[in-house]
Amino acid sequence: MYNNVANEGMRCIRQLLQRSATELGAEFQVDTFNVRAENQLPGLDYDAYISSGGPGSPLESDEPWEARYFAFIDALLLHNHNQPVKKHLLLICHSFQLVSRHLGLGEVGKRKSTSFGVLPVHLTAAGEAEPVFAGLPEPFYAVDSRDYQLTELHTERLAQLGGKVLCLEKERPHVPLARAIMAIRFTPEILGTQFHPEADGEGMLRYMLTEERKQQVITAYGEAKYGEMVRLLADQGTIEYTESIILPTFLRRALARLVPAAALA
Repeated sequence: MYNNVANEGMRCIRQLLQRSATELGAEFQVDTFNVRAENQLPGLDYDAYISSGGPGSPLESDEPWEARYFAFIDALLLHNHNQPVKKHLLLICHSFQLVSRHLGLGEVGKRKSTSFGVLPVHLTAAGEAEPVFAGLPEPFYAVDSRDYQLTELHTERLAQLGGKVLCLEKERPHVPLARAIMAIRFTPEILGTQFHPEADGEGMLRYMLTEERKQQVITAYGEAKYGEMVRLLADQGTIEYTESIILPTFLRRALARLVPAAALA
């Protein structure tokens, strides 16, 4: 979903897939589909899917890939409703916003200002009970980078899907604006986050310490924001810990539903 824009997200996702395959003793067939730039979409012949973050607007457009992407989402939902063996999907940031809009779960709109940095994310009661988030502290830290957000949840529509809100953005008592919804359990098989659970502390820190990226962040957000990001990325209890929990647990749980538990021991 990065539309051919250079990014760290795909590196992080591929790194976690390789690490999880080794830890689980499994062989993953991994294929990448360039949805936005090349109008590529997968079929339903995979066991699990990760739909990445990406730049730009998640609002309605006439881009040719958009209808095909939502048709894929609808087909996956229908498959999971009708078939005993389910397909699992993790939605990250841009994809989370797109699918939230498509399913009518709330208002997806542009923020007054960009949310950028290593920021605290607060678990709801449902989030504390969510198996994929098991082990995360309250609050936990995540890489956040977004110009858009999901707010004003349509609770009746979420209830129709059997979904639950798992996380909210940091509390801002001095700001009279709705808190963004940061993660949703859409269905038993589909989970989405508005932050970046794939971000790795060590790799992101190396990236942030390059002179080019340092100057970009300082110019856009100020030296204090840059210093805070570097400090938090260097703390192994923040981003590196979040990275070690969410995506690997999603993969482990998806795989456990395909093979006997003894095979994963």
